[in-house]
Amino acid sequence: MIISSTLQRAHETARIIAEILLTPLETDADWMEMDNRPLAGLPFDVAASRYPRPAFRNLYEPFYGEGESDWEIHCRAIRATEKIIRRGVGSYLVVSHGGILNAALRSIVGASPPINGQHGIWFALGDTGYAKTVYTPARHQWLLEQLIPEWEPE
Repeated sequence: MIISSTLQRAHETARIIAEILLTPLETDADWMEMDNRPLAGLPFDVAASRYPRPAFRNLYEPFYGEGESDWEIHCRAIRATEKIIRRGVGSYLVVSHGGILNAALRSIVGASPPINGQHGIWFALGDTGYAKTVYTPARHQWLLEQLIPEWEPE
């Protein structure tokens, strides 16, 4: 089963993979990227000039008074991960975005959300990176089997 963000780029990638692998595809809005409302769709340089990073932003504070906080995306990632676990034994491919995937991986390894958007654990996924995890429910044991920062076809 392939589970995808509802956002266009991830969903289109998931659809192509599903067609090639002849695998069912479902979307789940919980796998959407962090809602950083005022920055959404802006090029990085434009976002940085219009909305400079504050000296400090706690993990409960949303971006510039709107959107999601780091805590909210952390909780959403936990919920999205739990929904997959409740599906039962199987192989699941999640096609999503760096922020929510980082939040899910942090929840798996028992790490808190980053504070001030800087301090904490980050997984370098890039635009085409992936992580392979294995969950053993009988022992509640996670194995981070692979972490590939940028996948490049041979």
